[in-house]
Amino acid sequence: MKRFEACIFDLDGVIVDTAKYHYKAWNTIAQKLGFEFTWEENEQLKGVSRVDSLEIILQIGNVVISNEERQSYLVLKNDIYLDLIKNMNPSEILPGVEDFLRQLQKQEIKIALGSASKNARPILERVHLINLFEVIVDGNEVSKGKPDPEVFEKGAKLLNVEARKTIVFEDSISGIIAANNGGFRSVGIGEQKNLNEAEYVIPGFKDISANDIFKALS
Repeated sequence: MKRFEACIFDLDGVIVDTAKYHYKAWNTIAQKLGFEFTWEENEQLKGVSRVDSLEIILQIGNVVISNEERQSYLVLKNDIYLDLIKNMNPSEILPGVEDFLRQLQKQEIKIALGSASKNARPILERVHLINLFEVIVDGNEVSKGKPDPEVFEKGAKLLNVEARKTIVFEDSISGIIAANNGGFRSVGIGEQKNLNEAEYVIPGFKDISANDIFKALS
């Protein structure tokens, strides 16, 4: 019996680096609201839904707007973002990711995506990875954002696997906490100091084998 049966991946910062596009879109919104939004401040939006991201930005700028204005800014942000990602291609897959996914496939480990992004499917299509994922759960299918584990729980249910036999790969602290809250095994992608809640942390998938991860979590 295999110790691990499935892996669930976040999208932004794990499979592809779309952070720069989100940042450009949110900075445009901030400028329209009358202030500059820095790359450092953008770190606070990692793994956070669009609605909650807008709230953080309004707090940073100390700006109060009506619910109607909120809705129009949310739509505008998404329109700007969609325009920016139109030309995404396989060169934007993060180093080592495709090889890692194919190793999992060879070992018959089930693969799912669990992302707050509502644009996960078009992005995976543009980078030609969509066929490697058996299940995709994105922001269109969940009502609770991370650190709630809903997105991972739905993925595990659709894959028909138990949380304890499933590894979640995340680059945000809210995503790691969501995985831990749901009883999943958690691997952080990035720096240890930012992801100290994760069971194991790697800088990225370059030169990392699936067996390295399985050993580290055994």
